[in-house]
Amino acid sequence: MKIEGDAKRVTIFIGESDRWHHQPLHTAIVEMLRREGYAGATVVKGVEGFGKNSRLHTASILRLSEDLPVILTFIDTHEKVETVMPQIDEMVGGGLVIVENVHVRKYSDHSGA
Repeated sequence: MKIEGDAKRVTIFIGESDRWHHQPLHTAIVEMLRREGYAGATVVKGVEGFGKNSRLHTASILRLSEDLPVILTFIDTHEKVETVMPQIDEMVGGGLVIVENVHVRKYSDHSGA
Protein backbone atom coordinates (compact mmCIF):
# COMPACT_ATOMS: atom_id res chain seq x y z
CA MET A 1 0.00 0.00 0.00
CA LYS A 2 1.26 3.44 -0.88
CA ILE A 3 0.11 6.65 0.74
CA GLU A 4 1.56 9.97 -0.33
CA GLY A 5 0.17 13.46 -0.24
CA ASP A 6 -3.06 14.49 1.42
CA ALA A 7 -4.50 12.04 3.93
CA LYS A 8 -6.46 11.93 7.19
CA ARG A 9 -5.18 11.16 10.69
CA VAL A 10 -7.63 9.74 13.21
CA THR A 11 -6.71 9.99 16.88
CA ILE A 12 -8.90 8.21 19.43
CA PHE A 13 -8.59 8.91 23.16
CA ILE A 14 -10.13 6.15 25.29
CA GLY A 15 -9.46 4.32 28.55
CA GLU A 16 -7.72 0.97 28.84
CA SER A 17 -10.80 -0.50 30.51
CA ASP A 18 -13.04 0.30 27.51
CA ARG A 19 -14.32 -2.88 25.84
CA TRP A 20 -15.90 -3.99 22.57
CA HIS A 21 -17.45 -7.47 22.63
CA HIS A 22 -15.42 -8.56 25.70
CA GLN A 23 -12.02 -7.49 24.37
CA PRO A 24 -10.08 -4.27 24.88
CA LEU A 25 -11.51 -1.58 22.61
CA HIS A 26 -8.10 -0.55 21.29
CA THR A 27 -7.38 -4.17 20.31
CA ALA A 28 -10.74 -4.52 18.58
CA ILE A 29 -10.17 -1.35 16.56
CA VAL A 30 -6.61 -2.29 15.55
CA GLU A 31 -7.72 -5.78 14.52
CA MET A 32 -10.59 -4.34 12.48
CA LEU A 33 -8.29 -1.84 10.72
CA ARG A 34 -5.76 -4.58 9.94
CA ARG A 35 -8.43 -6.94 8.65
CA GLU A 36 -9.84 -4.20 6.39
CA GLY A 37 -6.43 -3.38 4.89
CA TYR A 38 -5.68 0.00 6.45
CA ALA A 39 -2.14 1.38 6.27
CA GLY A 40 -1.35 0.90 9.97
CA ALA A 41 -2.28 1.89 13.50
CA THR A 42 -0.44 2.68 16.72
CA VAL A 43 -1.67 2.42 20.31
CA VAL A 44 0.06 4.33 23.10
CA LYS A 45 -0.74 3.85 26.78
CA GLY A 46 -0.57 7.00 28.87
CA VAL A 47 0.79 7.28 32.38
CA GLU A 48 -1.59 10.00 33.48
CA GLY A 49 -4.53 12.04 32.24
CA PHE A 50 -8.11 13.13 32.68
CA GLY A 51 -11.10 13.45 30.41
CA LYS A 52 -14.51 15.07 30.28
CA ASN A 53 -15.45 14.05 33.83
CA SER A 54 -12.12 15.46 35.20
CA ARG A 55 -11.39 12.22 37.06
CA LEU A 56 -7.62 11.78 37.24
CA HIS A 57 -6.19 8.52 35.90
CA THR A 58 -2.59 7.86 36.90
CA ALA A 59 -0.01 5.10 37.05
CA SER A 60 1.35 6.47 40.34
CA ILE A 61 1.98 3.78 42.97
CA LEU A 62 0.10 5.88 45.50
CA ARG A 63 -2.96 6.15 43.25
CA LEU A 64 -3.29 2.98 41.23
CA SER A 65 -5.67 3.41 38.33
CA GLU A 66 -7.27 0.59 36.42
CA ASP A 67 -8.26 2.86 33.56
CA LEU A 68 -5.15 4.57 32.21
CA PRO A 69 -5.48 6.68 29.07
CA VAL A 70 -5.00 4.99 25.71
CA ILE A 71 -4.39 6.86 22.45
CA LEU A 72 -4.95 5.04 19.16
CA THR A 73 -3.83 6.73 15.93
CA PHE A 74 -4.12 5.74 12.30
CA ILE A 75 -3.54 7.53 9.01
CA ASP A 76 -5.00 6.64 5.64
CA THR A 77 -6.63 8.16 2.58
CA HIS A 78 -9.65 10.41 2.94
CA GLU A 79 -11.87 7.77 1.33
CA LYS A 80 -10.76 4.93 3.62
CA VAL A 81 -11.10 7.06 6.76
CA GLU A 82 -14.61 8.16 5.79
CA THR A 83 -15.54 4.52 5.13
CA VAL A 84 -14.49 3.34 8.60
CA MET A 85 -15.79 6.26 10.70
CA PRO A 86 -19.34 4.89 11.19
CA GLN A 87 -17.85 1.69 12.68
CA ILE A 88 -15.46 3.72 14.88
CA ASP A 89 -18.39 5.86 16.06
CA GLU A 90 -20.31 2.72 16.99
CA MET A 91 -17.37 1.15 18.82
CA VAL A 92 -16.27 4.22 20.83
CA GLY A 93 -18.96 4.70 23.45
CA GLY A 94 -17.04 7.27 25.47
CA GLY A 95 -13.88 9.16 24.62
CA LEU A 96 -12.65 11.67 22.08
CA VAL A 97 -12.23 11.08 18.35
CA ILE A 98 -10.31 13.61 16.25
CA VAL A 99 -9.98 13.57 12.45
CA GLU A 100 -7.31 15.85 10.98
CA ASN A 101 -6.01 16.64 7.53
CA VAL A 102 -2.34 15.66 7.16
CA HIS A 103 0.21 15.50 4.39
CA VAL A 104 2.14 12.24 4.09
CA ARG A 105 5.66 12.89 2.90
CA LYS A 106 6.92 9.31 3.17
CA TYR A 107 5.39 5.95 4.06
CA SER A 108 7.61 2.90 3.63
CA ASP A 109 8.92 -0.17 5.40
CA HIS A 110 12.50 -0.46 6.65
CA SER A 111 13.76 -1.64 3.26
CA GLY A 112 12.74 1.70 1.76
CA ALA A 113 10.12 0.18 -0.53
